Amino acid sequence: MVVMPGAFNALTAMQIERAGFDAVYVSGASLAAARGLPDIGLLSLTEVVADAGTIANAVAIPSLADADTGYGPPLAVMRAVQEFERAGLAGMQLEDQESPKKCGHLPDKRLVSASEMARKIGAAVDARRDPDFLIVARTDARAVEGLDAAVQRAREYVHAGADALFPEALESAEEFRAFAQWLTKEGIKVPLVANMTEFGKTPYLNVKEFEDLGYRIVLFPVTALRVATKAIETMLEELKAKGTQQDSLSRMHTRQQLYDLLRYSEYEKRDRDLQERYGGEPQD
Repeated sequence: MVVMPGAFNALTAMQIERAGFDAVYVSGASLAAARGLPDIGLLSLTEVVADAGTIANAVAIPSLADADTGYGPPLAVMRAVQEFERAGLAGMQLEDQESPKKCGHLPDKRLVSASEMARKIGAAVDARRDPDFLIVARTDARAVEGLDAAVQRAREYVHAGADALFPEALESAEEFRAFAQWLTKEGIKVPLVANMTEFGKTPYLNVKEFEDLGYRIVLFPVTALRVATKAIETMLEELKAKGTQQDSLSRMHTRQQLYDLLRYSEYEKRDRDLQERYGGEPQD
């Protein structure tokens, strides 16, 4: 099992790594929210690559980028793959919604045809230089066309070259099990991805339950962002009411704890080493 909490900036990714997780999910919803925007496909490829690359290069563990609908037709998808690879990402996720897309757990989503999505996946596979760069195919068909259609689309996406499958917004453990079993019966053995987002259509299943249902990657895409924004809201309310942050101190990282997370001492050591090697005064 690979559990991927979502990061909305490099500092969050560093916390995910420090907590012992094996990979980071660069959530499109979280990146958009961090820029003050809803998750409806408003960020450009350039913006997402910049943010995702900053996250990926802050940690040693792999980072998987949410690439929404691929930023356009198959040729645009090819460019997206090349840009994410160049930025240091370990893979990217494509979804089969029309653009502009919607959050996967909202109503009234619209899908592109299965054949159009298959062409995007094929383009992504052809564009990658590193064969280990992961192409994850997400289908939002459950909410639009039903679970059977989601399975049929998943089959086409694997045949097009997808390395992993991500059925979005399944509504019960039984649906997760059925999706996995139907693919297994057809001889499809790629890893399956489960999205354990909050306040959506999927019930709260834990990682072990997903593993037992046949899934190998579990995303927690917006969990950290939601906890962070709620904590900041509470702190600001207290600060406004009391005129002091003292009651919030117990909920803060101390100066030293934050410095440790940022590897402050490592940078100081590098500066001293450079001074010894090349002379001059160390930076303050």
